[in-house]
Amino acid sequence: MRRSVLIRFLGLSLAVALGAVIATAVIATYSTSEQLQGEIDTNISQLQVDGDIYAQLSTYASDHASWDGVDELVHDLAEGTGRRIALTTADGTVIADSATLLGAGPDLPSMPAATINARDQGAGAVISTDPVSGVAGRMPLTKPALQAVAVGLPFVTYKSWGLTDDELRQRGQLAEQAVACYHAQGQSATVASGGKHGPQVVIENGQTVDGVTVTKIPKPGAARDACLPAGLNAPSAKARHVNADEVRRAVSCLRAAGEPYSLNNGDGLTVVMPPDKAEQSAGFLRCTSTARSEALAPYVAPEARLFLGSRSTFNVFSTEGLLRTAATALGVLLIAALVMVFAGRRLVRPILALTGAAQRMTNGDHAARVPVAGKDEVARLGHAFNAMAESIQQHDHQRKAMVSDVAHELRTPLANIKGYLVASEDGVVPLDRELVTSLLEETGLLERLVADLQDLALADAGMLRLHPAPRDLAELAGQVVAAHRPAAEAAGVRVSAAADSPAPAIVDSARIRQALGNLVSNAIRFTPAGGHVVVGVRRDGDDYLLTVSDNGSGIDAEHLPHLFDRFYRAEHSRSRATGGSGLGLAITKHLVEAHHGTITVTSHPGDGSTFTIRLPGG
Repeated sequence: MRRSVLIRFLGLSLAVALGAVIATAVIATYSTSEQLQGEIDTNISQLQVDGDIYAQLSTYASDHASWDGVDELVHDLAEGTGRRIALTTADGTVIADSATLLGAGPDLPSMPAATINARDQGAGAVISTDPVSGVAGRMPLTKPALQAVAVGLPFVTYKSWGLTDDELRQRGQLAEQAVACYHAQGQSATVASGGKHGPQVVIENGQTVDGVTVTKIPKPGAARDACLPAGLNAPSAKARHVNADEVRRAVSCLRAAGEPYSLNNGDGLTVVMPPDKAEQSAGFLRCTSTARSEALAPYVAPEARLFLGSRSTFNVFSTEGLLRTAATALGVLLIAALVMVFAGRRLVRPILALTGAAQRMTNGDHAARVPVAGKDEVARLGHAFNAMAESIQQHDHQRKAMVSDVAHELRTPLANIKGYLVASEDGVVPLDRELVTSLLEETGLLERLVADLQDLALADAGMLRLHPAPRDLAELAGQVVAAHRPAAEAAGVRVSAAADSPAPAIVDSARIRQALGNLVSNAIRFTPAGGHVVVGVRRDGDDYLLTVSDNGSGIDAEHLPHLFDRFYRAEHSRSRATGGSGLGLAITKHLVEAHHGTITVTSHPGDGSTFTIRLPGG
C-alpha cells in the first residue's frame, strides 16, 4: 500500500495540533473554573457597581462641556471598583481607558455596556439627582416621567443644575433662614448638603414605633411650608438660559414645520406643549428633541460609549500565567519533538542517501545509485535519480567513445595525407595526378566527417535549420536514385525507385535528399554485387512512407536498437571496404525528427534490411 509523504506530514501536523488543542483546553478550563467561582460570588453586586460607574460618568457629562479631564475620574472609579472602564466616541476613538493609563491595553469588547448622551435627555432618560447625596445619573424614565417629557417637560428635572458658587452661597443663607423659621414654629429642621445642587431643608415630622426618625423635604409654595423662601428652589441662571434657548429653537422649528404648540410657564421655566394637551405628532417630537439637544450642546459633554470589563481575567503575563503557559508550551514542544524525531528520521534517511549519491556524482562517480524501498514520493524520487544517473553514465560512455571514434576517424585520413606529402617531399612518391587524386579523396573524407559532426552539433543544440516548401516526395526519391546510380553500378548493385506519383508534402528537399542518400549509401555498401536496392514512396493514411530496402546480408537483432547511435556500426571493422564514420544514421534520425517524422528499421540476417521513414502528408 502506497503511503504518501504528504499524508504522513499531514498526520504529524494533526497530531501536534491535537496536542496543542488539548493543552489549550486544559489551561482554559483550569483558568475559567477559577474565575467563575469568584464571578458568581460578585455577580449580584456587580450590577450595582456598574450602575454607580454609569451614574458618576453621566454626572460628569452633565457638568462639563467636554470629556477633557475625565481620565482622573475613570482611573479612580477603576481602582475603587476593580473594573476596566473605557469611554470612546461614537466613531470608536478612545476618550479614556483605565487599561491604557499605564501602557497598552487589550482590545475593547465588541459591544458597549451603555451610551452616555447628556444632550438627549428626552429620548428615554432624564438627569436625576439625589438631593442629599448629590449623585446624578441617567436613569430610565418611569411612566409618569415619560408622560411629563411627552408634553414638553424641560430637560432640567432638577432646577438647581449648574449652580454657581454665588448661587450656592445665597441658597445656603436662605436655607438657614428657613430652618430658623421652622424652629420658631416649634418644628425640628436641619440643613442637608446637596453638593453642587444646593442645600436642602429637612424637617423631622415624627417617629415610628421602632424609634426611627422619619423626614421629608418640604415643597415651596405649600401653605404649611411658608417658611421656605421662593428662591431656595428656583431654577439656576444656567438652567433658565438653556431653557430659554431650547424654547426659542423649538418654537422656530415648530413654526417652520407648521406644527401647533403652546407655552406653559411654571416654576421659572417654560415648557413647549401641544395645544390643549393634544397628542404629539412626529414633527412636534422632532423639533422639541432637536431643540433640546442643540441647547445643551455647549454645556454638556458629547455622546460617548461606555465599555466595562473585568480586571480579574486570567493574565498570561502574570507570574502564575507565565509559569502555567511555559509548562504547557514545554509539554507540547516535547511531544512534538518526540513525534518529529521518530517520524522525521524515517523521512530524512532516503533524502540523506540521495544527497550523498548526488555528491559522489559531482565528484565523478557516475556509478552512484541509491537503494529504493516503498512507493511514496521519496521512492519515486529515488527511482528518478537512479534513472538520471544511468542516463548520465551512458551518455558519459557515449561521449568518451565518440571522442575516441572522432579522433580515430580524423587520424586515418590525416595520417594518409601527411604520409603522402612527406613521401612526395622526400622524392619517394612522385607528385603526379594519381597522388593528387588520392589526397583529394582523403580531404573529402575529412570534409564529410566535419560536416556530419556539424550537423549533429546543430541538431543537439536545436539549431538545425529547415526551409520547408511544397515538394513531390516521388521526385525527390528519383533524384536520390539518380545521384547514387554511378556508385551502385561501380559496386555491381542495381538501384531503382518505386514511388506513387505525385506525393506532395511540405519538407526541406535538401534535408530529405540527405536523409534518403545516407540510407541508400549504406544499403549499397552492405549489399553484395548482383543485389538490388529499392527506394519506395507510398501513401499511408495522412502520412507518407519512404522506404529503402535491400536484399543484402541483413543485420543481427542485437544491433538493431543501436543502429541510430553515433559511431555505432554493426560491422566493427574499420576497413575502407565498409567505409563510413558511423554518423550517417544518427544524422538521418535527427533530420527525420526535425520534420516531425519517425524512422524505423526491420531486418533479418540473410534477407536484407528495410528502413522506413514516416513523414506527415502535405
